[in-house]
Amino acid sequence: MNTKTIRDLTPAELQGQRALVRVDFNVPLDGAGKVADDTRITAALPTITTLLDGGASVVLLAHFGRPKGAPEAKYSLAPVAARLKELLPRPVHFLDVTVGARAVEATQNLEPGEVLLLENTRFLPGEEKNDESLSYEMAQLGDFYVNDAFGAAHRAHASTAGVTKFCRPAVAGLLMEKELAYLGGALAAPERPFVAILGGSKISGKIDVVEALLPKVDSLLIGGAMACTFFRAMGIETGTSLVEPDRLDMAKELLARAGDKLVLPIDATIAPAMDAGAQASAVARDAIPAGQAMFDIGPASAAEYAAIVEGAKTVLWNGPMGVFEKPPFDAGTFAVANAMAKATALGATTIIGGGDSAAAVAEAGLESQMSHVSTGGGASLEFLEGKNLPGVSALDAR
Repeated sequence: MNTKTIRDLTPAELQGQRALVRVDFNVPLDGAGKVADDTRITAALPTITTLLDGGASVVLLAHFGRPKGAPEAKYSLAPVAARLKELLPRPVHFLDVTVGARAVEATQNLEPGEVLLLENTRFLPGEEKNDESLSYEMAQLGDFYVNDAFGAAHRAHASTAGVTKFCRPAVAGLLMEKELAYLGGALAAPERPFVAILGGSKISGKIDVVEALLPKVDSLLIGGAMACTFFRAMGIETGTSLVEPDRLDMAKELLARAGDKLVLPIDATIAPAMDAGAQASAVARDAIPAGQAMFDIGPASAAEYAAIVEGAKTVLWNGPMGVFEKPPFDAGTFAVANAMAKATALGATTIIGGGDSAAAVAEAGLESQMSHVSTGGGASLEFLEGKNLPGVSALDAR
């Protein structure tokens, strides 16, 4: 990894300085307006604590939800600040503005060891436009910059990229470092066999990942409705399953090029509709009847995939095997999750690429049994595609 991190900062660069830290606190709230899942908050605590222990004060920037460049009460970070106060045994303050004289004064009044969370960056119209004047205003909030928001690193926003033009050093936090180390390590020098598992509904959303991973992996397992586009390309009847007709030629070309590397389900769990779980049954992949659709890989496929995963040394998973939110169409996804936990115990490096896969692993209670669960769905996908992440490339190189 060629990006500088907070480990590279000298004591003089920390002591008495304001650390401006971009975090990913875009977390779900419950009906009472309290944080329902604090995974992303706890993931940032090692970086915050390390900076505080080094004698810095910490100023936090984060986005929350999708406000349209103006304040909206339901997207305030106040509930997040309340949860952060409960999780962090240090003084934590919240301010209802993000930039400007009040914000700068609040950062200057912070004592070493104190934390200030500022209001939602997306309340500002210039944030998502990477506006230079806003970037400059944000830079006045700190003496150096830390990006620990891997989940937002694929966005060139004022708080993730533009601010680095005016606030240096600009380094990665510990979570960002971990994300880049695991994902980068899997791509650059994986221990073999290297197995990737891709699921989800559409091949179009994963085509760049397929293209990037095929030369690198020993096996690429396909699940979810995207398998049906491959089936149709093979001339197999798919009933009412989701298929992307405009991607059939691409699927045929991939099948021809990938050979035995590309592993498709051998059976399917089908039903007349997604909500008709009681009528679900398993059939061979070439026996999906008209009027029925595939909503999960079948039990034989789940067993085959589990065996391949358990025999791997590096496993990367992005995308569910079926509609895992609706039993019984969760069986394939949970079979993969359990197999990955077993692979970890056997010494494999197991990486969950964020998004629905991370949600499924959490639902199965297996997060702690994976080597790494990424906090960034879109960012991890773009990283795996080999794309430049603006929030990373803007940081100082070693």
